[in-house]
Amino acid sequence: MTRRAVTRALVYLSLAGAALVVLLPLTVVLLTSLKTSGEMADGSGALALPDDPFNLDNYVTAFQDGRMLLAFGNTAFVLLFAIGGTVLIGSMAAYAIDRFAFRMKKLVLALFLVAALVPGVTTQVATFQIVNSLGMFDSLWAPVLLYMGTDIVSIYIFLQFIRSIPISLDEAARVEGANAFTIYRKIIFPLLRPAIATVVIVKGITVYNDFYIPFLYLPSEDLGVISTSLFRFKGPFGAHWETISAGAVLVILPTLIVFLLLQRFIYNGFTRGATK
Repeated sequence: MTRRAVTRALVYLSLAGAALVVLLPLTVVLLTSLKTSGEMADGSGALALPDDPFNLDNYVTAFQDGRMLLAFGNTAFVLLFAIGGTVLIGSMAAYAIDRFAFRMKKLVLALFLVAALVPGVTTQVATFQIVNSLGMFDSLWAPVLLYMGTDIVSIYIFLQFIRSIPISLDEAARVEGANAFTIYRKIIFPLLRPAIATVVIVKGITVYNDFYIPFLYLPSEDLGVISTSLFRFKGPFGAHWETISAGAVLVILPTLIVFLLLQRFIYNGFTRGATK
């Protein structure tokens, strides 16, 4: 009993420590966003409470002067097409790999794994030249194309789920005269809903938080997404940390809300794909 109590105490202590590490920076950012410039200048601690906990002036400034509405619109455009393309391409590729026999099938899977292990930064020179030659530089289609074509993990997630679908369903459909695309569209794709939910959430959070690709391929301010728009606060608001913090909270809130509402799909998606 003593050993069990000690183990339980260590578990709770580790969870409390992890929660503190995660929540402390968010608390500092939230408190800073509610303070005035005078409160920031008086040297009070980062965890000091603001005089007015309902002070939203910094949020108004960040939203208007930071052009956050336009940034959210550009981000929504990239998210819609990038996630849609990832789901379509990833599920089709996984279906072809699992259901069709072709030469060097194992080699293709090995190359997918190698591609996932190669750091993206090492290929950016060649990638930039390709995107520029296609006339997509400084266009929202550049990040869309790159996000769709660089997600090997999504293919593996779909592949795990497709392997759990009985081949007898395909055979029964072929007896009825269905071709490969009809089987994918009417049988395989509807059964991939848990995997699709997992890919949409994981991919959406990755695209939403990414800074490198939009910063490199979208230099125009009119094409700024939320990550680059927040970065541009360093100019006119270089020393106004209260305004920068308000912009950071505006960026964090959508991701936090979506994750809290849909986190069970993430966990269920990974566990079901791994155990079936």
